[in-house]
Amino acid sequence: HTQAAAGVAGVIKMVMAMRHGVLPKSLHSDTASSHVDWSAGAVELLTESVAWPVGERPRRCAVSSFGVSGTNAHAVLEEAPRDAEPAAEEPPATDNPATVVPWVLSGRAPAAVRDQAANLLSRLDAEPGLRPVDVGYSLASRSLFEHRAVMVGAGMDDLREGLGALAAEETAAAVVQGVADIDGKTVFVFPGQGSQWVGMGARLLEESPVFAERLAECAQALGAFVDWSLTDVLRQMPGAPSLERVDVIQPASFAVMVSLAALWQAHGVSPDAVVG
Repeated sequence: HTQAAAGVAGVIKMVMAMRHGVLPKSLHSDTASSHVDWSAGAVELLTESVAWPVGERPRRCAVSSFGVSGTNAHAVLEEAPRDAEPAAEEPPATDNPATVVPWVLSGRAPAAVRDQAANLLSRLDAEPGLRPVDVGYSLASRSLFEHRAVMVGAGMDDLREGLGALAAEETAAAVVQGVADIDGKTVFVFPGQGSQWVGMGARLLEESPVFAERLAECAQALGAFVDWSLTDVLRQMPGAPSLERVDVIQPASFAVMVSLAALWQAHGVSPDAVVG
């Protein structure tokens, strides 16, 4: 019995039906029941798969799951809005990051770190279109072990050179190795009133979608209780109240801290404790 997941299989089935444009036949129902007047209404038992193409109106379906065992689920689904075909875009540059990019490797032993470097080099050879910043982001989200190495470079050539040196047990200026203390834990410490400054969070609003999204959620929740704009305060727009006001800085600091926490978590850093 699927208990709390009752009806999920039906939802998955109908989402796939919309995606592929086909209504699958009903299982274990080759012969229609004689207790139902199938000629009345528009209900039909599907003994064979039927095409379900995209039309002028959005496709909809109902998922129902009722049984004597207590299963009780019902949901009405509608296909996602169909967007216009996006305009062709220029492919992003593959080897032109805006800033220096770190690549972090780790393992339970030095040999494991070297193996990681060799494996990554092979992956780069197989997929030459990878961007340095994307590789760095993926590596930063992995589990970290005590033996670590960091390659730093402004382009793919620099980073590949560091990987090659690490894999061959050679030294390189762009490679830093060490053993980390993994017994310690991660704590997020949130300051209170008095730590604010003009421009706090403004740059992150422009450069981090994760930070901006969470701050927008805070601004929406706060909007019902104040007559000022949280984003205007952080950007210090003309007419926005000062960060020195106690009724402004406390909710503003809270929103910035929440958004910073979301940003850290998006980069794979989760706290073992939160204080402040």
